[in-house]
Amino acid sequence: MTRLIELRLACLLVCTAAIQAHAEQPRVNRGHDPFFQISRAISECPTPLGPFETEKEWLDDSHYRIERGNSCWIEGRCRLSNAYLYDAEIAEAVQRRLANINYATHWREQSTLWLTLQRRFIYVEGCVAPGFDKRTFLAELAKTADVERVIDNTIVDPHAAQLPYRTQANPDKPVLDPGN
Repeated sequence: MTRLIELRLACLLVCTAAIQAHAEQPRVNRGHDPFFQISRAISECPTPLGPFETEKEWLDDSHYRIERGNSCWIEGRCRLSNAYLYDAEIAEAVQRRLANINYATHWREQSTLWLTLQRRFIYVEGCVAPGFDKRTFLAELAKTADVERVIDNTIVDPHAAQLPYRTQANPDKPVLDPGN
């Protein structure tokens, strides 16, 4: 009888350990990359995952993040020692830029968009209305001080089977070829 209880207890411990090993890790913005929504005109647009990642994803990407961040300074293209150090300043500047370009592009009335800022890149994710002049909007956004590149990961159909970005609702779903 005691042996049976010990066996059941051992099985319970093994099952508990297996469940914890395979439990979903929390996604956190570990790099503190600016991520914010700028418009809400198109309903049901899937919310991007943005810079939120598991600890494993963060560790897998850490070497490349360091390399990408420092290469800008090493190559003499940045005044700061790491390209990620620009992101907080760009987040402030992009707000001013967006207010200025809304008069020409009417992006607020024709989009539901989020921006992620990483190493002087602006990732634009979300939904735009059919006929929205993305080219002008993205070109004007690229004129923000210290921005090196703007990456377009937008869609017209919020119900598309595949998206160009990962979403908070389904972060592990494969994406279309993203713009990065």
